[in-house]
Amino acid sequence: MIKSIIGIAFDCPNANELADFYGKISGWEKEISSDAWAALRTPEGILLVFQTVENYEPPVWPWKSGKQQQMAHIDFYVENLAEAVEYAVQCGARIADVQYYNTSTVLLDPAGHPFCLSTVKE
Repeated sequence: MIKSIIGIAFDCPNANELADFYGKISGWEKEISSDAWAALRTPEGILLVFQTVENYEPPVWPWKSGKQQQMAHIDFYVENLAEAVEYAVQCGARIADVQYYNTSTVLLDPAGHPFCLSTVKE
């Protein structure tokens, strides 16, 4: 039986670069660093793992038939949405063209994965 989540892995073209991006926007330190793998540990103890994949193809947001589908995305809680979005963009994210809620903003990381910054915890 499953006891807990130890990590969540993301395919990408460069593991260290993507780990550095998420480390910069979160303030979490890189715990694993190699050409093939890199990881950050969240305050809750979960590893965000980044895996270098040759010929990586980023997902499409919003999803479209016949295109690379997103498999998962992370929602991050923030207290000030405007400030958090501005900082993420300064770090290399871009705001997605399609948005669905006024309490969150969908962004794309440098490898094209969607992630949300949200003022709602639940």
